[in-house]
Amino acid sequence: MQFGAARALHGVSLTVEEGEQLCVIGPSGSGKTTALGLMNGRRMPSAGSVRVFGEETGGMTAGRLREVRRDLAWVPQDLGLVPNLRVIQNVLSGRAGRLGFWGLLRRMVLTPMADAEAVHGLLARLGIPEKLYERTDTLSGGQQQRVAIARALYQAPAAILADEPVASVDPGRARSLLRLLTTAAAEEGVTLVMSLHHVELAREFFPRLVGLREGRVMFDQSVEETTREELDELYALGEAGD
Repeated sequence: MQFGAARALHGVSLTVEEGEQLCVIGPSGSGKTTALGLMNGRRMPSAGSVRVFGEETGGMTAGRLREVRRDLAWVPQDLGLVPNLRVIQNVLSGRAGRLGFWGLLRRMVLTPMADAEAVHGLLARLGIPEKLYERTDTLSGGQQQRVAIARALYQAPAAILADEPVASVDPGRARSLLRLLTTAAAEEGVTLVMSLHHVELAREFFPRLVGLREGRVMFDQSVEETTREELDELYALGEAGD
């Protein structure tokens, strides 16, 4: 993957199996965000290819790419929530790709009881059922992250791609959110690919680690195989800046 004269990824080869949970780690500027963006079709490779559900994204029509992305829930660093909407409306937006604009608008204005109950159930699993009708911008950062997770789960995806979703909370809250997300993904049989800067959290919650540095894969292996020396080497050159 290349941006102008700058190459973000070099010769990266990565396969993710159905139902797998893996974490991409590395210093800032290592290519983590670019890798996840390629996986969900928001970016196209300048060389090589990306296959999602067996299909090459570069050969997809715009319509087919939209269809594929309905099955890929995306949790960006900034969460992508609409601040002045209520929590239930933000969660309902997870089905935007399936419902279309007018279908989603109808659900938001006159929400069927079954949909409200489904959203309430997700929020209950995530510990904030009482926030169902609160404006999203009145919630704490940690609560907003739970709303973003609920939106991803409500999408009923085959995979969740999360780019540094706990970057803005303290380690204790980050641990709680990661426990909720990894558990929910396992229960639903959803593939989970996440990027994290915090190595210890990655080691605690993910069975497979992919180490990126300067756009190259330094290792791709189980957490049990990953040594402290490999982790030290991964971060040894410092951070180049995202």
